[in-house]
Amino acid sequence: MRIKEVSQRFGLSQDTLRYYEKIGLIDYVTRDSQGNRDYQESDLQRLEFVCCMRDAGVSIQVLREYIELNHLGDETMEARKNLLIQERKKLLDKQAIIQASLDKLEYKIENYEKCLSTKKI
Repeated sequence: MRIKEVSQRFGLSQDTLRYYEKIGLIDYVTRDSQGNRDYQESDLQRLEFVCCMRDAGVSIQVLREYIELNHLGDETMEARKNLLIQERKKLLDKQAIIQASLDKLEYKIENYEKCLSTKKI
């Protein structure tokens, strides 16, 4: 798959895809005979993971560490698991903050609705 197609599929700029390759978030992408990037299924799977983690707020630094550990093999499974546990904890903390904000917004909206409905009478 060409870089333009991958860019559209994942909603990333072509520059971002090149950057991810440059810093090691995805492995070196194979090239066709003209030197154009030719993304393989394994590249797309890695990109899907990277995009999911980035959308969740995982830093590039943490992703790089995770991928470097992954390249070292099975002896790093515990370390990788621990990294993911730490990131899950951060997400759960953010989720609690977002839920509290949503609850406050709902309360305020309901309050406005009550005030507006009594004014119309």
